[in-house]
Amino acid sequence: MMRRVYLDNNATTPVLPKILEAMRPYFGEHFGNASSIHHHGQETRAAVEGARESVANLLPCRASEIVFTGGGTEADNLAIFGLAREGDHVITSTIEHHAVFNACKHLTESKRCEVTYIPVDGRGLIDPEDVKRAIRPNTKLITIMFANNETGVVQPVAEIGTVAAGANVYFHTDAVQAAGKIAIDVNEIGCDLLTISGHKLHAPQGVGALYVRGGTPLEPMLYGGSHERSRRAGTENVPAIVGLGKAAELASAGFKRGDDLKMATARDRLERELLALDSTGLNGRGACRVPNTTNVYFDGIEGEALVIALDLKGLAVSTGAACSSGAIEPSHVLTAMGLSRDRAKASIRFSLGKQNTEEDVDFALALVPETVARLRELSPTWPRPAISI
Repeated sequence: MMRRVYLDNNATTPVLPKILEAMRPYFGEHFGNASSIHHHGQETRAAVEGARESVANLLPCRASEIVFTGGGTEADNLAIFGLAREGDHVITSTIEHHAVFNACKHLTESKRCEVTYIPVDGRGLIDPEDVKRAIRPNTKLITIMFANNETGVVQPVAEIGTVAAGANVYFHTDAVQAAGKIAIDVNEIGCDLLTISGHKLHAPQGVGALYVRGGTPLEPMLYGGSHERSRRAGTENVPAIVGLGKAAELASAGFKRGDDLKMATARDRLERELLALDSTGLNGRGACRVPNTTNVYFDGIEGEALVIALDLKGLAVSTGAACSSGAIEPSHVLTAMGLSRDRAKASIRFSLGKQNTEEDVDFALALVPETVARLRELSPTWPRPAISI
């Protein structure tokens, strides 16, 4: 059987065995509706509230400030549409995940709000002073991601939080790619809203959470029962919420063990050896990045061709965001950083997870150089060595 190594953990992560075991009883014997007042309901209610405490401890914040959602996209949308009213002004960036980018696009297309898009420099970083200059009297919300899903670049969210607080503007940060990888403190950041997603930190797909600072006036998107303190109607997905709680618990314990440093060491070795190849470069060089992610361009190839060729040999990587797979246009993140169309389309993201080993890095390093060389040989635009007669 072919060996397969998965290095696309920014797209989704496998559910870890301890997380699956924590979830298992809530698919069977503990089946109650968490809103029911009898024994079965109170049993699952206790599990939901225990998970809420675990997620709150990861951030850290009060458990009452955690709203469970159906995923990161829903949490981002709840933050944006729950705050922005007609006539308000919203500030975001040119490198946001589509959950934020397209939500803001809808605000402008529906003529509900005006949106300002802050640019980034060649490292993929936002300048907090640009955010400050963009603030208007009617600015209601600043939404800037914590860590970029394609490059792993960590934004100066604490500085942006200070800018927002000074102008009395609400601040939301999409921390989907940061949670579980680097320590987060919502009070140090000064954010009013923060998004996490279960399947990015080894919990199941289909569950997320939105931190909502106490006193933030958030309108619900879904109307029904009074679930999640009337902020997200609908019967709770108890198994998934339990999984997210367990994932948060494991992430907190992992920081104490130094799991993030171990992952950074493996990522750095992978990155160092890939960058030793001719005509390669690092996207996001010079910026602080989450410890599991590297985004490398290989001039002279098509990134999707390399992804497919590596997959045929057992290695899973990506050209960028999973929600944009198959897109004809190059990454909006990389082009916003100033990359040419060709170089953006020649870029590959490698993202490690808790399950990856040094042997997985060895496997990747055995495959990538030879595959890149082969694709360059087949490329009609790649320069051939001169033939001496």
